[in-house]
Amino acid sequence: MSNSNLSIDRITKTYGDMTALHPLSVEIPHGSYVVLLGPSGSGKTTLLSILGGFVPPTSGSIMVAGQDITQMPPARRRTTTVFQDYALFPNMNVTANVRFGLDARKVPAAEATKRVDRVLRLVGLHGYGERSIAALSGGQRQRVALARALAVEPQILLLDEPLGALDLQLRRQMQDELKRIQTQSGRTFIHVTHDQEEALALADTVAVMNHGRMEDFGPPERLYSRPASRFCATFLGESNLVEGALRKVSTDRVQIDTPFGPLLATGQGSEGTHTTACIRPERLRIATSGAETLQNLRVIETVFQGTFVRVRVANERGDQLLAKLPPEQAPALQEVVSLSYDPLHASLIPA
Repeated sequence: MSNSNLSIDRITKTYGDMTALHPLSVEIPHGSYVVLLGPSGSGKTTLLSILGGFVPPTSGSIMVAGQDITQMPPARRRTTTVFQDYALFPNMNVTANVRFGLDARKVPAAEATKRVDRVLRLVGLHGYGERSIAALSGGQRQRVALARALAVEPQILLLDEPLGALDLQLRRQMQDELKRIQTQSGRTFIHVTHDQEEALALADTVAVMNHGRMEDFGPPERLYSRPASRFCATFLGESNLVEGALRKVSTDRVQIDTPFGPLLATGQGSEGTHTTACIRPERLRIATSGAETLQNLRVIETVFQGTFVRVRVANERGDQLLAKLPPEQAPALQEVVSLSYDPLHASLIPA
């Protein structure tokens, strides 16, 4: 099988004068867990629907393992979609639901039985075959939907907000299960969500979508620590965006004159230009000797959140920063503090 399991080449989608998806090209290796992340209207569901064959693209092409599937109907594609509402058949038991796609494809009975047993074991539902759908919990129904999709052995599994209907605790549990199932099956998963924590927990690659464009694409660690745009910095978790003029430029480090004083950051730029640096709140700490610091900041808000305290500080003119500090480091309201940071974790946002 080609390493490039999925190749998307200049795919677009327009509805009259409205562009839902601007030209988009990306290569996705076999066995990847890719999360399409973005707000409502960003184009992520449109892209998933095009990949599944439910919406035709206006232009461009899609290749799966070297085969052009752009105009192929959903039933003939080596893709399967798991919808948010699971789309299970309430009048059938678990086995019949899982077997449905196999029977539709006229898979021999003995082989179908083996596949059903295998995928039910994979999703942790061995022994549940005779149960009715009504007797299952939300998490179990989701596993049935996954088993049904995996039973037909798709090359690519498409998941449309599959955890959206679950409560918080179950959603986190199913995140672990989804990642385990993807790893054990070895298949490519493409998962749509607007939940940033879900994307970071699941993906080995995140595609950040905004207004029909893919603003960034890469490992979640890189997207989080070095976002490619202001939108990525603010949508993928909380961030402090600090603006100022570049004054000193070295090979990979710059100094910025900011309302909080000189700030060292990682990146490149031209001296004298206006720029923006991103510092994540958890990268700020109460200053210790020898560290790079932002000084004379008054604490204007503290909120205890279990494992950390959200601390909002302001300089004399009212510019604010957000820090997430260990509870034992939390300062008092109105206390004047200095915050330290590592320049490696203060990154310039490309213009």
